[in-house]
Amino acid sequence: MKLPADIFAISNQKQFEKAALKVFRFQYDNNIVYHTFCKHLKIEKESVKSLAQIPFLPIQFFKSHKLVSGENTSQETFTSSGTTGLLTSQHHVTDISLYEESYRKAFSLSYGNIEDYVILALLPSYLERAGSSLIYMVKDLISISNNRDSGFYLDQYDVLIEKLVRLDNSGQNVILIGVTYALLDLIELQTLQLKNTIVMETGGMKGKRKEMIREEMHQKLCKGFGVSFIHSEYGMTELLSQAYSFGKGIFECPPWMHVLIRDTEDALTYIADGKTGGINVIDLANAYSCAFIATQDLGKKQSNNSFEVLGRFDNSDIRGCNLMVL
Repeated sequence: MKLPADIFAISNQKQFEKAALKVFRFQYDNNIVYHTFCKHLKIEKESVKSLAQIPFLPIQFFKSHKLVSGENTSQETFTSSGTTGLLTSQHHVTDISLYEESYRKAFSLSYGNIEDYVILALLPSYLERAGSSLIYMVKDLISISNNRDSGFYLDQYDVLIEKLVRLDNSGQNVILIGVTYALLDLIELQTLQLKNTIVMETGGMKGKRKEMIREEMHQKLCKGFGVSFIHSEYGMTELLSQAYSFGKGIFECPPWMHVLIRDTEDALTYIADGKTGGINVIDLANAYSCAFIATQDLGKKQSNNSFEVLGRFDNSDIRGCNLMVL
């Protein structure tokens, strides 16, 4: 089955909208769950002529339904972390090459040639379970960095600190990607002054520490690592693309990913740039699952299509999203 559009060749907004509408029509016809959802909203395929008219599936559906567009079998199934006893999301990926091309191209667009970096990963919560899409991505980035110093660290903080200092002092470009609580644990052991290292936080406290507001957490990390800015990665089990922040929590999407901000009181209405609402993501790399997802994140969009993540909805039902039970 051919991809509905060459999504990785998109270079402007007009091309994105054209490709998104093609993917929408493909998924309307080939994804049973999404088709039923659209029908429940009384939305016919022919009536959708703009991004704002495309229905966005609440992200909770990845916990209760198998979301596959087409008839291909799963090559990988990514799962979210979750508290024991709670349902976790499952993302059935029928073409893993789409994920690989998506994160490799997004990294290249954001940071340049990966072979210019040593990739160090401090991701204990993700390493300790199976099915993490983040671990899949970082493991591949470590491999294609083609540097023997690249690698994962679980709880070997002393070894990691020694390597960070040695590589940074040598002038080597380094990206340290870590789950937030582990990065905080590291700088409590030793304060660093890094000049050639990018510190990228992903995930959160994972129940290991008290949650902090982003500004406070980034300030503490900047001071502990001796860097001016903390980078961030915005991704999730249900997506096959990532947005990156180069500081201050402002994320930029690759050309095949787009964010809309919905009204928290009316899930089918969008609000103006600069105002806070629910984050809807169009991820065209999700062509064979669902590319149009209403997340549980709160944020606001900037005029240049970048966006900020401000928090999450609470665990109660999201107003306007609990539209149906299949």
